[in-house]
Amino acid sequence: MAERVGPLATLAPWLSLMGRRRGRLLGGAALMALAIAAALGLLALSGWFITATGLAGIALAAGGALTLDVYVPGGGIRAFALTRTVARYLERLYNHDTVLRLLADLRGRMFAILAGLDAATLAHRRASDWLNRLTTDIDTLDSLFLRLLAPAGVALVAILGLGTFLALWFPAVGLAVVGLLGGAWLWLTLGQARLGLAASRRRVAELERLRGVAVEGLQGLAELEAYGTLATQRRRLTAIEARLQADQRRLGLAAALGSALAGLAVGLAWLATFWLGALAWQAGALSGPVMVMMPLAVLALNEAVAALPLAFTQAGATLAAAQRLNALRDARRAASSAAPARLPEGPLAVDLAGISLRYPGALAPVFEDFSLHLAAGERLGLHGASGAGKSSLAALLTGQLVPDAGAVRLADTSLARLTPDSLTARVACLTQLTELFDDSLAANLRLADPDADEARLWSVLATVELADWAEGLSRELETRVGEGGRRLSGGQARRLALARLLLRDPGLVILDEPFAGLDPALAERIAGRLDRWLAGRSVLYLVHGREGETSPPGVSRWQALATPSRRELGVPARNLSG
Repeated sequence: MAERVGPLATLAPWLSLMGRRRGRLLGGAALMALAIAAALGLLALSGWFITATGLAGIALAAGGALTLDVYVPGGGIRAFALTRTVARYLERLYNHDTVLRLLADLRGRMFAILAGLDAATLAHRRASDWLNRLTTDIDTLDSLFLRLLAPAGVALVAILGLGTFLALWFPAVGLAVVGLLGGAWLWLTLGQARLGLAASRRRVAELERLRGVAVEGLQGLAELEAYGTLATQRRRLTAIEARLQADQRRLGLAAALGSALAGLAVGLAWLATFWLGALAWQAGALSGPVMVMMPLAVLALNEAVAALPLAFTQAGATLAAAQRLNALRDARRAASSAAPARLPEGPLAVDLAGISLRYPGALAPVFEDFSLHLAAGERLGLHGASGAGKSSLAALLTGQLVPDAGAVRLADTSLARLTPDSLTARVACLTQLTELFDDSLAANLRLADPDADEARLWSVLATVELADWAEGLSRELETRVGEGGRRLSGGQARRLALARLLLRDPGLVILDEPFAGLDPALAERIAGRLDRWLAGRSVLYLVHGREGETSPPGVSRWQALATPSRRELGVPARNLSG
């Protein structure tokens, strides 16, 4: 049974991260408090000044003699009005800038967490779900400071501060204000959060589901139409939207209740202050201007508490986002307790011993007691049908997958001990999936070597026979390739990825179907040039079959990988140590 974690424990990692900007957060809260204090001072002083001038006018009309300094309170009113306006403007500007900085911190930390997840963990969810974590869930956390912590803290300070101030004139008034508005504050924060908890949490999950179904529908539109299932997809979207609408209605009603209670609490506090103040004035304990000043000051607290109901009704969404992000953090692989190591220069030996690997929910293991040895500088070709484990083997050697059992060693060093920088620098892998970003040709190439000059970029493009094509483009190396390389053909994208690999200086090269999508003549020419670059490196070449495959010259030996179904029939083809 899963252990229940309280709200504070759930938010603790993110509060700790926010604490790095403690100075800015306190500065923003101070500006917020200054704006509220100026509003309180404006109404209180205005009430006192209007009443005092009215009473002075009555006294003068009755023939009495009275002196009233109108310049000091008049200047104070102007100062409070100006301070409120400037403080509110600066608070919005400063706090939103702070929140943007916090979001950058949060998103950077979450990207680092996602980058540290292995392929098995990443395979549990769709790409749209991971994007939702990185964008929507992080954006939801911006309410933690700007809409929850800071407004609630400032409102509480304002209630206690005003209650103390009023108690200086008449203690009963101060106690009434703190009692009524303090109780209201508890409901408007904790009570509203509890009231909207379930609906706001469900809304986060339903929004993620809606995005996933919508993206799937758009990506598979041709297939849905071909098989006549568009209506079913629309019904799925309609059902999700109906649930979202129902929860939104519940949250709207809860927020409306909270707003009504906030107005009622301020009204009751005003009425209690006015009644107690009137009694004190009647008893001669308070002057008329002070008696009017106190309830007007209470009215100003409406500005402090009005935003609390809506924000805390949605607090469940913030908690849900934090829990989901915490689950990602907990899914990271535990760091090895052994001292970190780095790979040596030169070709790398590869040893896999007793490897077992099964994907979650898979019908058969990918590897079971699998062993492989590649000597330093050797070139080994592995061939097998789809599902035999070729890509999984590449993922094991690059640290993207962690075996369930067994050991992976490079240059006689356990992969778990290697630093990420060392592994990235000394192991290069061309996967079946060509990863290109919506940026220029040069930027996509410089992912492998940020310091590469244009001459070197043109050189690697020439190796894969893309230089002439790139020179014919209007912007040459600055030409954008589109999202995922959509502006390129499949063969061009594949060659661009191979050119990027040539900018590296690895000791182990893993080539997974390197010439897929290329015509045989072009593949043979590139293979010849590639052979010169591969000299002095260990090479693992992964293909579907030996027949008809273009491979770099010099492959020392070929071995076959069996699919899980063949293994179940008793065909031994997994142990490749010989």
